[in-house]
Amino acid sequence: MKNLFNGMFLIVLSMALFASCADVSEKFEEKINELSNKTDKLDSLVNKEFDKVLALDSIINLEGDKVKKLDSLINNSSSKLDSIANEKLN
Repeated sequence: MKNLFNGMFLIVLSMALFASCADVSEKFEEKINELSNKTDKLDSLVNKEFDKVLALDSIINLEGDKVKKLDSLINNSSSKLDSIANEKLN
């Protein structure tokens, strides 16, 4: 009778232990999925911001090219004005 009781107690204890482990495993899996979703959202946000930086970089390059062209025009105009001024002085 005592052996039967001990055997039943061990079986119930084992079942409780396995159920507890399954519950912990399920909660762990949920936390891993939540973490994975958060990392996906963060990755998406970083990619969007990186795309914005690339767009701004492109705009800066285009504006830099415009500044170079304007500088060249100013230099040409300045040279022409200098030539005209020198001709009138001579």
